[in-house]
Amino acid sequence: MIVEKKKINRFFLLATGPFLGMFIFMMLSFKTIHVEVQTASYVPAKTLAAQSERLKQNLDKAEQTVQATISSIRRTSALYKQTTAAMNAIVKTAQTQAERPETIYNRRISAKLGVPFERVESSRIRIELYHVNPGVYQGYAMKVKLKDQNAMQMTLGRDKVGGAETTLQAVNRYGAVAGINAGGFADSGGKRYPLSTTVLNGKYVNGFEPSFKDLFFVGLNDAGKLIGGKFSNQAELDRLKPRFGATFVPVLLKNGQPMPIPDKWKTSPNRAPRTVIGNYKDDQLLIIVVDGYNESGGSGATLQELQSKMYGLGIVDAYNLDGGGSSSLIVSGRVVNHPSDGNLRPVPTHFLFFK
Repeated sequence: MIVEKKKINRFFLLATGPFLGMFIFMMLSFKTIHVEVQTASYVPAKTLAAQSERLKQNLDKAEQTVQATISSIRRTSALYKQTTAAMNAIVKTAQTQAERPETIYNRRISAKLGVPFERVESSRIRIELYHVNPGVYQGYAMKVKLKDQNAMQMTLGRDKVGGAETTLQAVNRYGAVAGINAGGFADSGGKRYPLSTTVLNGKYVNGFEPSFKDLFFVGLNDAGKLIGGKFSNQAELDRLKPRFGATFVPVLLKNGQPMPIPDKWKTSPNRAPRTVIGNYKDDQLLIIVVDGYNESGGSGATLQELQSKMYGLGIVDAYNLDGGGSSSLIVSGRVVNHPSDGNLRPVPTHFLFFK
């Protein structure tokens, strides 16, 4: 039995030896593993109170900064408003001062015409109507301030060469606020053609014709200023950049000076209904339309009388437009003057004014 137990013990030692050796080897080879358990650190109450106080102070500072910023913005806004108001006042004052000479001049020229009996004004135009009655004739003056150069246009009768219509028809057809007859005409083949050089929308209707005898051209340029006179060649007129214009006889004033009136037009006829147009030095227009009961020479005004009238009113350049039964003045849809024919005459060209 003892021998067998020894054998068995030796057998177990031999059997478990390798495992036991391996275990011992592993124990010696691996380092000891430390497991650290971190526990929550303890913060004293005094520390928490100090941190809270610092946080409160920081918030107070932030609030003060915000309030200071808001206050600064308000001051800046108030200063901006004050500055803007001051600048607007300066601009308004400067504008008023700049307009003062024009206002004074307008009052001076208007005073010579009297008190207007009708006024039309918009952002584009100002029209004032006056009675003209020096004792020897009666008529109407229409002073026009073009705020927009396109507020005055010229039209052909029924929009075609050879066509004719009354100024009232042209005014109504185009929706204009006012209108007058323009240049002279010649009848041929049952049609009524504009006389000599005529410009519409910057183009020559029937080409350029050099001025001859007592004829002249009058119209507006592309800047809305009255232009006119006699032109021996097209280049002379082109330099003035005409936008529209018509032709008749004669010139009454040029550069503020009376022009010689040809003897023919002093007596043929002596008196007649008339339409004349001129400009002041500030580019306002003055149109005078004189009444007459016929074209025989016994009623209306002479050209010398109208020349003298325009000169006395301070007109710079003045031109006689077609007269007699052609004279017409339309304002706000009604005929202001008294046509000598008893009714308005159809003519081929009209000057129209728009609100």
